[in-house]
Amino acid sequence: MARRGRRSLASPAVAIALFVFLAYGGGGGGGGVCEAAPASAVVKSVPGFDGALPSKHYAGYVTVEEQHGRNLFYYLVESERDPAKDPLVLWLNGGPGCSSFDGFVYEHGPFNFESGGSAKSLPKLHLNPYSWSKVSSVIYLDSPAGVGLSYSKNTSDYNTGDLKTAADSHTFLLKWFQLYPEFLSNPFYIAGESYAGVYVPTLSHEVVKGLHDGVKPTINFKGYMVGNGVCDTVFDGNALVPFAHGMALISDDIYQEAQTACHGNYWNTTTDKCENALYKVDTSINDLNIYDILEPCYHSKTIKKVTPANTKLPKSFQHLGTTTKPLAVRTRMHGRAWPLRAPVRAGRVPSWQEFARGSRPSGVPCMSDEVATAWLNNDDVRAAIHAQPVSSIGSWLICTNVLDFIHDAGSMISYHKNLTGQGYRAFIYSGDHDMCVPYTGTEAWTRSLGYGVIDSWRPWHLNGQVSGYTQGYEHGLTFATIKGAGHTVPEYKPQESLAFYSRWLAGSKL
Repeated sequence: MARRGRRSLASPAVAIALFVFLAYGGGGGGGGVCEAAPASAVVKSVPGFDGALPSKHYAGYVTVEEQHGRNLFYYLVESERDPAKDPLVLWLNGGPGCSSFDGFVYEHGPFNFESGGSAKSLPKLHLNPYSWSKVSSVIYLDSPAGVGLSYSKNTSDYNTGDLKTAADSHTFLLKWFQLYPEFLSNPFYIAGESYAGVYVPTLSHEVVKGLHDGVKPTINFKGYMVGNGVCDTVFDGNALVPFAHGMALISDDIYQEAQTACHGNYWNTTTDKCENALYKVDTSINDLNIYDILEPCYHSKTIKKVTPANTKLPKSFQHLGTTTKPLAVRTRMHGRAWPLRAPVRAGRVPSWQEFARGSRPSGVPCMSDEVATAWLNNDDVRAAIHAQPVSSIGSWLICTNVLDFIHDAGSMISYHKNLTGQGYRAFIYSGDHDMCVPYTGTEAWTRSLGYGVIDSWRPWHLNGQVSGYTQGYEHGLTFATIKGAGHTVPEYKPQESLAFYSRWLAGSKL
């Protein structure tokens, strides 16, 4: 079953051009902006893609720590509209430990990836009509070191956490802008999803602190975006039960029993009565795809290594349904937060391998990323994008198994309050069918900041149809849902995602 609206390969050029102009605002074309960019970073051609690139691409490494040789990999896609003036956006995928090429390949990058026919063959690339580079320049960053194509020569660097990751990413930005000074005047935003609900606010905090301290170069930071992001243990942890009830996944009786037994405190149960009530909730939802409750789940070949009898994974990852229908290029559980569902608690964050069977490597449950894996582990691709070869840093994985990661930043509520209180804009969005980080928790914590409502709850539209709902607050805070989307919103709803992205960057109402 082809993904609805995703990775369309035959959209007429005229229709796409008209759609972008009408839906997102027209703009004059512009030539490349990176006259001072290092020549060694230019991506001249992209294996798998035939034809001229619609904008300039640059890629390579920035060393954030010289002594250890800690290197972060980036891929810059210039805006196809006016790169000299359009916003510049840093994109971060979550995990912790998942590569931002997830966003590049499967969500809002410049290409649609078509399977080459086998796990090792080079995928075919086609232009993505809903790429976020239609209206902005985008930096895809693999962070921290050990994720994706980023690495360190000292493996002790793979023992890391929220605060160290934010500091390294800030160092990356300062050095990156030294390489690309032409972008210093562009409005700069930080965006991400899932566990980037931690990455984005903590990095934004580092950037703002640097601005206050007079750190050079001066970054023209304007705000940030978080999609289906983890935020706070209490809000995230108490979101699932009301979400499941609202989506008709549990009965009124089960819901009322849980409410009465747990007193609304579902995330940190202290009584057997509450545990028993939540067991009934879990039993009802266990066989669902938690990243999109409407989607089936694909069992990748590697996950067969996980034996259900020995696994520590919840039942929902042991016995998920399959489908006989052909699925899209990435037949996987779309996106993820870590651990298996919110909330994320303080302290060490377990890896997928530890959830499954100790330290033995195995695939991430319910996902198959053969297309991205085949492309990013191809020698010609590595050379074209100036990445270290497989023989040097190993194979690219969608989510790494080398990190020992500590969640040490605490709740993000204070970060959001501080940033928005200083006038930085924030767009918080949720795919409304995600059960991993349900919109119910996100809506609740945005409301808890206590800001006055300046744009009351209403639908937002695209092409005359309701695409979701939104509410605007004081201090530049906007919350929005995307109707029918799962955890990784642009993967499910690419057209709607480009619409809200473009409108918000332009300062327009959804």
